[in-house]
Amino acid sequence: MSEIVDQVNDIHREVGTRPVAAGEAHTVLLRRTYEAAAQDVWDACTDPARIARWFLPVSGDLVLGGHYRLEGNASGEILRCEPPELLRVSWLFGADPGFSEVELRITPDGPERTVFELEHIAVAPPEMWDRFGPGAVGVGWDLTVLGLGLHLRGGTIEDPAAWQLSDEARAFITRSSERWGAAYEASGAPPEVAATAVAATTAFYAPDPATNPASPADD
Repeated sequence: MSEIVDQVNDIHREVGTRPVAAGEAHTVLLRRTYEAAAQDVWDACTDPARIARWFLPVSGDLVLGGHYRLEGNASGEILRCEPPELLRVSWLFGADPGFSEVELRITPDGPERTVFELEHIAVAPPEMWDRFGPGAVGVGWDLTVLGLGLHLRGGTIEDPAAWQLSDEARAFITRSSERWGAAYEASGAPPEVAATAVAATTAFYAPDPATNPASPADD
């Protein structure tokens, strides 16, 4: 495997549920340790200029209680901001998005080492969860965590859309989907349910070019 594909193994994943006012929410948790100072990780996740270099351009009133918008992606409100340790935002799509929040937790593990946690809590449409399971959002977050890690080391994927069509990206995505299937099964999902979710998630994010030349990046 390539150095990038190997990084799929650097992420710890958990799947669970949590009661919220809107009903029972599904949770996906990613944890990764970066060889970077906690302040640097915090700045990379909160400085608009840096966010645009490893994730997406962001605009809005980027203060506690303000609203943000990621270009071509989610928008929401900044619900908690406790530098340099915790950031929680609503993570919304469309006019009636339901309940969805993302929380980042940043914990120093020495002067140049940081434990980074990302938890996504959402009331997912049953038809989506039944088909894709946690990989529906988990694979996307794995790619995001990969991008952050490259940025913290001074690197980047120059053309993410082109890269996602590469064999390297397909290998990363396939292994990411499999890891989320394992986390899903560990949370109590029957093996056949987890396997079906892995197949659907992998087919969406990394369709076989021999049978489906389109990619999620083209949608």
